[in-house]
Amino acid sequence: MTTLTRTQIFIMAATAGIAVANVYYSQPILQAIAQHFDITTEKAGSISVLSQIGYGIGLFLLTPVGDMIERKKLILYLQIGLIASLLLIGFAPNLSVLYAGSLLIGVFAVVAQVILPMAASLVQEHRGKVVGQIFTGLLIGILVARVFSGFVTNWLGWQYVYILSSGLVMATALLMQADFPTVPTRFTGTYFGLLRSTVAQLGRFSPLRKAALTGMLAFGTLSAFWVTLTFYLSGAPFHYAPSQIGLFGLLAAAGALVAPVFGKLADKGTPHRSLLFSTSLTLVSIIALKLFPGTIIAIWITVILLDIGVQATQVTNIAIIYSLDHTANSRINTVYMTSYFVGGALGAFFAIQLYDAGGWAWSTTFMALLSITAIVNVATMQPIKKPLAI
Repeated sequence: MTTLTRTQIFIMAATAGIAVANVYYSQPILQAIAQHFDITTEKAGSISVLSQIGYGIGLFLLTPVGDMIERKKLILYLQIGLIASLLLIGFAPNLSVLYAGSLLIGVFAVVAQVILPMAASLVQEHRGKVVGQIFTGLLIGILVARVFSGFVTNWLGWQYVYILSSGLVMATALLMQADFPTVPTRFTGTYFGLLRSTVAQLGRFSPLRKAALTGMLAFGTLSAFWVTLTFYLSGAPFHYAPSQIGLFGLLAAAGALVAPVFGKLADKGTPHRSLLFSTSLTLVSIIALKLFPGTIIAIWITVILLDIGVQATQVTNIAIIYSLDHTANSRINTVYMTSYFVGGALGAFFAIQLYDAGGWAWSTTFMALLSITAIVNVATMQPIKKPLAI
C-alpha cells in the first residue's frame, strides 16, 4: 500500500479545504447579498441552504463514483465543474442565477469527500491520524472561508469572493494532478448498481447508522448556529459588518487544531468515549448561549466549544466508518457525509424559520434539542473496543 508524503498530505488537505470553503462563503455576507438583490432575510438565508442541499446531492450521486473510476480523474472533473459554478455566481445578474449557482457550488464542492476516502485507501498505518490531518485542512477551509469572504466583501464586493475562489480551485487542480498515485478502482458494476450498493452499506453496518445520525445532528447544530449568528450580529445591539462577523471564524480554529488529536484517539480504539465527550461539549456550548443571551463573551465561548465539539465528533466518526470495509470507502463515506450535510441543510433551514418566528431564543433552543438528541444516540451505541486502524 502506498505511503503518502507530508507534501502530498498537505496538498490533499489544502485542496479539500479550498473546495469545501465555497459552501460557507455566503454565511457572513448574507446581509450584503440581501441588500444587493433587495431581498428578505429568509430569501438570503436560502443561499446557504441551497449550497448544503447541493452538497448532499453531490455526495450521493457523485462521490460513490470514486469506487468505480480513478479518483484523480473524478477530482479533476469536479474541480472543473466547481470553477464554472463559482464564475456563474460571481457574475449572477439576478436571484434565480444566484440560487442556481449556489446549488451547483455545493454539488461540485464534494471533491473534498473524494479526497478523504482516497487518502484512507492509500495508507494503512495511522489511518486515523492521516485522515485527521486532511480533515484539519478541510476544517481550516471552512473557518478561513468566513474570514476571507467577510474581508473581500468589505474591500471589493461580495461577487469577488467567488471570482477569486475560482482561481484558488484552479491552482489546487493543477497540484492534485501533478504527483499523486493512481488508486485502483474496485467496483465493476453499473452506475445504478453502485448507487444501490451505496444505500446497502447503511444496512450492513450498525456503527455506520449510528455515526450517520450523530453526524447529522452535530452538523445540524453547527449550521443552525452559524446561519442565524450572521443575522443576530448584523442587527441590534451589535450591528457588525461582514468582516467583523467573518472574524468569528478565527475563534473556531480551536476545532481544527484538535481534530488530529481525536483521530489518534480513534486509532487507539476509544471512539465511544471521544464521542460522548464531543457531543456533551456541543451541548455545553449552546447552554452558554441560553444562560447569557446577548453577551458577546458567551458567543465567543460558544464558537470555540461548539466547533471543537462538532469537529471532534466528525473526525471520530470518520475514523469509525473507514474501519468498516476499505474496499467500499467511497460508498460508506457517501452514506455518512450525505447524512451529515442533509443534517446541515435541515438545521440551517429550520433555524432560519425559527429565527424569523421567535428570534435568537427560539433558534438556540432548537440547537440545544439537536445536541441532546445526539448525546442520547451516542449513549445507546455499542462501544467499539477494537483498534480502528485496518
